[in-house]
Amino acid sequence: MLIQTKRNLVTILLVATLVITFSCEQKREATPMDLSQISLIPKPVSLEATGSSFLLGENAVIYYKNDQEQLLQEANYLAEMLRPATGFALPVQTIDKDPEAGNIYLTLTSKDSHVSNEAYKLQITEELLKVSASKQSGIFRAIQTIRQLLPASIELSEKQEQTWEIASGTIMDYPEYEYRGAMLDVSRHFFDVADVKTFIDHIAAYKMNVLHLHLSDDQGWRIEIKSWPNLTEHGGQTEVGGTPGGFYTQEQYADIVSYAKERHIMIIPEIDMPGHTNAALASYAELNCDEKARELYTGTEVGFSSLCTDKEITYKFIDDVIRELAAMTPGPYIHIGGDESHSTELKDYIYFIDRVQDIVYKHGKQMIGWDEVRHAKLKPTSVAQFWADAENALGAIEQNAMVIMSPAKKAYLDMQYDSITPLGLHWAAYIEVDEGYNWDPVNYVDGIKREHILGVEAPLWSETVKTMDDIEYMVFPRLPGYAEIGWTSGELRNWDDYKVRLAGQKERFKALKINYYPSVKVPWAEDSVTNEN
Repeated sequence: MLIQTKRNLVTILLVATLVITFSCEQKREATPMDLSQISLIPKPVSLEATGSSFLLGENAVIYYKNDQEQLLQEANYLAEMLRPATGFALPVQTIDKDPEAGNIYLTLTSKDSHVSNEAYKLQITEELLKVSASKQSGIFRAIQTIRQLLPASIELSEKQEQTWEIASGTIMDYPEYEYRGAMLDVSRHFFDVADVKTFIDHIAAYKMNVLHLHLSDDQGWRIEIKSWPNLTEHGGQTEVGGTPGGFYTQEQYADIVSYAKERHIMIIPEIDMPGHTNAALASYAELNCDEKARELYTGTEVGFSSLCTDKEITYKFIDDVIRELAAMTPGPYIHIGGDESHSTELKDYIYFIDRVQDIVYKHGKQMIGWDEVRHAKLKPTSVAQFWADAENALGAIEQNAMVIMSPAKKAYLDMQYDSITPLGLHWAAYIEVDEGYNWDPVNYVDGIKREHILGVEAPLWSETVKTMDDIEYMVFPRLPGYAEIGWTSGELRNWDDYKVRLAGQKERFKALKINYYPSVKVPWAEDSVTNEN
């Protein structure tokens, strides 16, 4: 009896010890952290720091509200982003209320009619990381903020032996412009599906929501059109410099569109016309006024080519191309180019754009064109992309069309940083990181006001850009600045603040193996503000 009593006492003591130990672990003192010192890009609308932290532990679960099955995609994306570096299982589960301490919770809430579909709220306490938004796109944008709130080592693909803490506080955020994009020219040099997906991931990380793909030009036709197969069989063979080109099958294009959609990025395909069309003119003789197919072209001159604007076969060709492209593209826009048509008489150009605009609308899409399209009679729902001529942009506005701001002197990613940059051109300007950041779409041209602007886009033309490393060198570190111009209101932006936050992205660039240009304009010193704990 006495032995049994002693055994019972020992058992009770062991249980008590385990309970006390577990309780102590659960009540681990939070690390003091200042949310306002984290290098977030784009800068949020509002941020309130509370001086503590949330610990993401190995038993954490990512929950989403049980009647919001549409959030499964975002929950899985978040889990897949966090698992490699943490080594945590991070199961995804549903729940009908705020979960217990130590977890992440995603939930959709009713929309404030005055706030964007991409708005979100992050509430970070010692107990819980809660993400709220009215739409999935808002949840996804919030996840990109969570990425930057964690140490840069979260981007690594191997398990890291470290703690994962996030500074506490509340972030309320939404974008200034509904359209925030980048353009990738895959015609001058062709980039495969994997490279395009990498580019999509880069722009998604900074809350951009549009990828404009320049799919045709003098040097190559890059999208399969089943009704005109020689466009890719012949016109897709080449690129600048004479190296082999390439093209996307319709299945590959659909894969790109799907990948982008999962990241809440809209793909806008561009078929440039009536100029920049030598690849098409080489593929089909009947598209030329003289019925003679052109030779394939691998140089970089512009303005020499033109579709024959007074032949009905030209519009049959365009109708087929737009029909197939529209069927593959869920977004509302088709870009028809329209720039640098120096070989087309203005009267013929106007006739051509008027007809092509009608074809785009016939297939259920809205037309975007470079700013020269304003010479035609634009529909109010058409969009002009300002790149060179302010008078053209103003002319589009006079027709009640919206404009996308892509001024070459400020926003072209293919412009050299300075005179000794090994890649890029400088016909528009040298664009250092501060030059690319220090402009405001609203103040750039007199007469272009906020209500006229759909958004901002930074194009990357690829005359000198051949590899993914080349893309990254020209894009980083300028891209985050264009993302911030699109997301953050002008009142909240200034270079002296931004350059410090940009310096804080250095370790993230390194973790992601991004080949960035180490601009002397940015204080990259080791004691810069970073996300390292």
